[in-house]
Amino acid sequence: MTIGFSPRVSRAARSSCMLCVAGLLTLVPAAAAARAERPDPGPPGGAAAAGPSPLHRSGTQVRPHPGAPPVPDVSALSWVVADAGTGDVLAANDAHRELPPASTLKTLFALTVLPALPGGIRHEVGPEDLSGIGPGSSLVGVVEGQTYRVSDLWNGVFLNSGNDAVHVLASLTGGWSATAARMQAEARALGALDTHVRSPDGYDAPGQVSSAYDLAVFGREGLRRPDFARYCAKVDALFPGRDGGSYGIMNTNRLLTGADGVEPYPGLIGVKNGYTSNAGNTLIAAARRDGRTLVVTVMNPQEGGGHAVYEEARSLLDWGFEADGEVDPVGSLVPERARPRQGPQATPAAVAAATPAEDEPGWPETGAILGVAGLGAGVMALALRLRLVRDEGS
Repeated sequence: MTIGFSPRVSRAARSSCMLCVAGLLTLVPAAAAARAERPDPGPPGGAAAAGPSPLHRSGTQVRPHPGAPPVPDVSALSWVVADAGTGDVLAANDAHRELPPASTLKTLFALTVLPALPGGIRHEVGPEDLSGIGPGSSLVGVVEGQTYRVSDLWNGVFLNSGNDAVHVLASLTGGWSATAARMQAEARALGALDTHVRSPDGYDAPGQVSSAYDLAVFGREGLRRPDFARYCAKVDALFPGRDGGSYGIMNTNRLLTGADGVEPYPGLIGVKNGYTSNAGNTLIAAARRDGRTLVVTVMNPQEGGGHAVYEEARSLLDWGFEADGEVDPVGSLVPERARPRQGPQATPAAVAAATPAEDEPGWPETGAILGVAGLGAGVMALALRLRLVRDEGS
C-alpha cells in the first residue's frame, strides 16, 4: 500500500522521521560503550591471573598436551584459532597485532547495522546514498534511482563485498560518520579493543586497523545471530538489475564456493574474506565438524600468492579439529563479564537455531520500527498542527 502526501508534507514527514531515527541511534554508542569491559581475560580458572594473557605476547602461543599435533607453519602476519562455542582460543600468533582488516571489517558493520534494518524494507537509492565510494572499491552494482530490498543489499555486502551496498545501508541508519561511531562502540562492547574504524566498508583509511583476535570475536558473535549466519553462509544469490531483471552473484569466499581452483572446505559455514593493496588478503572462516564449530582468522599471508589465505586457513582449521582435547586454551574471545561460571557458551546460531525466512522481520525489529515510526508521526503531527495554527492566525 502506498500513501501519498503533498511535497511539503512529504518533506516534513521525512525530516521528522529522520530526526527521530538519528536521535534513537545516537543512544547506541553510549549504551554499547557502557557495556564494554577488558577483553581477553586469559584461560578459564585464572591460569593467566599472575601476568598478562599469552595472547598479548609476540609469536605463536599454544599449550599442547603430550602427543598433541604440532601447530602448522603458516606465513600470515597474524592468526587465531578458536572454539566458536566456548570462545576458547586454542592457538594464536601475534593475536593483538594491529593490521588493516580490509573487507573483513564488514562483519562488524553487519553486527552493528543488521538489527536496525529488517530484510523486507524497500529503499529507492538516491545520489547521496552512493557518494564517497573509494576508487577501486568492490561493487555489487547498486544503481541510483532503483528500489532495492534491504535483504538484496545485505546479499551484496556478504557475497560480493559491495562497498556500494554498504554505503546505502549506512545512509539508512544515520550516515557514514554515525555508522563508524556506532561500529566503534559495538567493537568496544564486544571487548575488541584493537579495532579502530575509519571507513565502515573496510576500505583502506589512515588509522583503520583491527586484529586477528578482534576479527575472531566478530566472526564468533556473527555466528550467534541467525540473520548474520544465514547471509555469511550463502554461496550465491540473485541481485536486482535494470528493467526488472536480475543477475547472479557469487560469494567471493573461495573456501566456501570452491571457485578458482580452491577446494571448498568440508563443513564451512562462512564468514568473510577481504583484500586491499594495503591489507593484503584477510579472512575469517568458520567450519563445523562432529558437533563442534571453529572460527579461524588469517591476516596477510606473506607467501603463496592470492589463494594462500584460504590454504593457511584450511591448515589451521584441520589442526583445530585434530587438536580437540589435546591443548589447553591460551585465552578467550569472551569478555570476563560475559563468561558463565560453569557450562559452555551458547552454540552458534548457524547450527543451533532455526533460521527465519529471509525477508521476515522478527518481532523485536518490528517493534523497534513501529516505535520509531510512531514517534516520527507524533512529531510530524505537532509540526503540521503548529503550521495550521500559524496559517489561521495570519
